[in-house]
Amino acid sequence: MNSVDQAFATQLKNIQAKTGKSLEQLFAQIRESGLARHGEIREMLKRDLHLGHGDANTVARFYLKSMEGKSETSLEEAIREIYSGPKANLHEIHEALMNEIASFGPFEIAPKKGYISLRRKKQFAMIGPITKTRLEVGLNMKGVEATPRLVAMPPGGMCQYKVFVAYADEVDAELIGWIRQAYDSAG
Repeated sequence: MNSVDQAFATQLKNIQAKTGKSLEQLFAQIRESGLARHGEIREMLKRDLHLGHGDANTVARFYLKSMEGKSETSLEEAIREIYSGPKANLHEIHEALMNEIASFGPFEIAPKKGYISLRRKKQFAMIGPITKTRLEVGLNMKGVEATPRLVAMPPGGMCQYKVFVAYADEVDAELIGWIRQAYDSAG
């Protein structure tokens, strides 16, 4: 082991002694937080475990390194991660949307960073939290008149339209109709 590796090993050992948590327990706490970005993880460790900047930075670095090659997670795990922490209350809306969309027929669900992509031959929708109080439903369809609720997006983006949903009762016939139109056009 070279001197740099030895220094990191010593630092990690000292962090475990300070926090009273094993490296696996620290990593589990990070996973449970739902955070995925280095800076967010570092700040959470500083705040929740009172680690100094350097120690929190090292734990975040080693956690993210340990996750390399483990990008294939189950759909349930991905959704749990997307709707963790302050966004957990939006999971109910997500489920209401998915229950309606499931009745359309077959499609593929591809988890992405912070949202899920719904595809047939091509992506027809994306669903994910945009803030801790609203979901964003992105739709790919053409020839639909924009409304105050169905917001047209600039050309060249991932979706032609977006609808923002803050409450489960907003998963209504109008929204499901737009999603169905996008589904049918992705055929």
